[in-house]
Amino acid sequence: MQDYIDLAAKNGVTLLDDGNCQFCGANTQRGIHECLEIFNLGFQIIDFSPIENHIYRFLIVDAHTLQHPEIHGRWNNHFHLTRLHLIFKYQMQWTYALSPKLSDHLNKYKLQKEDEYLNPPELLKRGNITTTDIKEKAINEEVCKEMIREWALTVYDKWSKYHNIVEEIAKGFLNRN
Repeated sequence: MQDYIDLAAKNGVTLLDDGNCQFCGANTQRGIHECLEIFNLGFQIIDFSPIENHIYRFLIVDAHTLQHPEIHGRWNNHFHLTRLHLIFKYQMQWTYALSPKLSDHLNKYKLQKEDEYLNPPELLKRGNITTTDIKEKAINEEVCKEMIREWALTVYDKWSKYHNIVEEIAKGFLNRN
């Protein structure tokens, strides 16, 4: 399995080892590396055991992935933006069981759209909330949840030029499930 450093290299991106995150602008000391650490470990203020809190895990993953698409495969943009679209536009109560179903649907979709790309918004303009904002300002679980929801929504909005594409994917997914 490729790690994010390999994927960045494959995508022609040199990762910076210090300063703010080069993709989202998070106030980090070690760039994307620290931004990923916070993403992986920094939201423990939320108890993710209750099923009703699982949504925040999905929102975190989608927001972070769409702010940092250069360290992921190209079809990740379709998946994560579609999932946010289903959550925000259709108020879907996302579950872990739905993710492989969306993945399967997307695999069928991309057979007909091999040349389709969702090019990311400009660097540092992919949503005005970052991992460090949440880490620094989330004083309790409720504030953290609100900030994560707002983070995902602002990232989703920054990708609005592709909402028509993910609407097509979402409708196909909804019709099959």
